[in-house]
Amino acid sequence: MSHVKTPALFIGKTQPDGQQFDAWSNQPLLISLEQGGIDWPSSCRNGTCRTCFGKLESGQVRYEIEWPGLSSEEKEEGYVLPCVAYPCSDLALHEGD
Repeated sequence: MSHVKTPALFIGKTQPDGQQFDAWSNQPLLISLEQGGIDWPSSCRNGTCRTCFGKLESGQVRYEIEWPGLSSEEKEEGYVLPCVAYPCSDLALHEGD
């Protein structure tokens, strides 16, 4: 018997415009944003170029890579890289700084 965990669905919102998108726990936020028809800046998609840089206004994310291209100060202040950030809750995301 397999124990495949069903992905969780969270509600994501972009700030300040309030656009809503489905944020699936098994895929990076950037993919969820794009699937929701939201035009979010991106380039490398591996956490190094910082084009998709944003600030988490509320909610939580996790990373599957050891350390994305964020300083510890940025991470403490709530900045995220949506291309490698996976949602752990409903969230609100603000583009850039």
